[in-house]
Amino acid sequence: MKTSVLLVGLVFAVLAGCVVTPIPAGDVGAAAGGEGASSAAPESNLYGGCIGAFNPDADYFPEKVAPAYAEGWSVSYHGHYKVLTLHNPWRGAEETFEYVLVQCGAPVPEGYDDAAVIEVPIGSVAALTSTVLPHLQELGLLDRLVAVDRFDYINTADVRELIDAGAVREAGTGTGVNTEVLIDLDPQLIITFAYGNLDYDTHPKLIEAGLPVALTAGYMETSPLGRTEWMKVTGLFFNREAAAERVFSGIATRYNEMAALAAGVESRPTVLVGIARRESWRVPGGNSYFAQYIADAGGNYLWQEDESTGSVPLAMEVVFEVASGADVWLPNTGAWSSADDILAADERYADLAAVERGSVFNNNAKVNEWGGNDYWETGVANPDLVLADLIRIFHPELLPEHEPTWFHQLQ
Repeated sequence: MKTSVLLVGLVFAVLAGCVVTPIPAGDVGAAAGGEGASSAAPESNLYGGCIGAFNPDADYFPEKVAPAYAEGWSVSYHGHYKVLTLHNPWRGAEETFEYVLVQCGAPVPEGYDDAAVIEVPIGSVAALTSTVLPHLQELGLLDRLVAVDRFDYINTADVRELIDAGAVREAGTGTGVNTEVLIDLDPQLIITFAYGNLDYDTHPKLIEAGLPVALTAGYMETSPLGRTEWMKVTGLFFNREAAAERVFSGIATRYNEMAALAAGVESRPTVLVGIARRESWRVPGGNSYFAQYIADAGGNYLWQEDESTGSVPLAMEVVFEVASGADVWLPNTGAWSSADDILAADERYADLAAVERGSVFNNNAKVNEWGGNDYWETGVANPDLVLADLIRIFHPELLPEHEPTWFHQLQ
């Protein structure tokens, strides 16, 4: 414990700068492309236009990325095009998605008849999932945003300013997506996600309308850093690999330093997660990203031996039998803001030791006036801050001056 306490000063120095400053478009390397550009191989990726004179021997992507934590995507580079493959786009998926990203001004390669071909860098984008918005902000790309899914869901301050200024439009999501709005805007790319269920998915309707669409699937990752690393995937469509690598590297460094801080704790509080809905309590699997959060924050997750990567449905009685004495309860529901809300939902919660001790912490400290929870937006892009919140809950002596961002005690 003494060694960990000595690291507090270092961690505070790290936390002081852990909110990523957006990188202005002009600072991410020279826009070496453009009409009339020479055929010489570029020294950096082309951010601002098409190739003027194509050189088949040139490497048009000298700045490259590869996943270090994420398992759901991979990318290969081929001179004037790159191939992005999504290996696990939704739970139980039996298909992969392949995108051929061709440098604008270069020829489309042969042999990819079943893949979507997209010219890069993208000049305009519709983000039909709020998790992509912090990526665009941190990579200096919000000037290319033309539409979002639902205004109410959005917390990112710069995007809210764009909404208030009428600079972006609302397109909806799922089967209710407004294709007429998107056809009118004519974005070069639409980013969305999928469940693998035609009753909910957006992309089939977009593809049917002839719109350019790409899936993102960070929610399928089993580690916090793996989820955040999908920032690199977003960067691929804009040739912003160098910026994405730099931003993500800083996040990963801060996260790992804090995980090392909590690794030396002498005792770990037992942790319960989730709430009951209609007598069924879905707890995160032991191999899920949230179980990883708890372990890295110095907690003892009560279902850590479970091998599931998603959520596990359990009877309420089973959960009470295992977790009635849990030291900390993290409901992770947007509906509760005080201790009164707990018992109003179900009086049986009073039997949980965490409720009796007042050790219930919810992740909805930052909710906008329409109910949009920033934890599921900015939090996904900043796992280092989420981890700091959890360390502050489990081991307040390690981060005594940290003011939690998303988690707050229900009183």
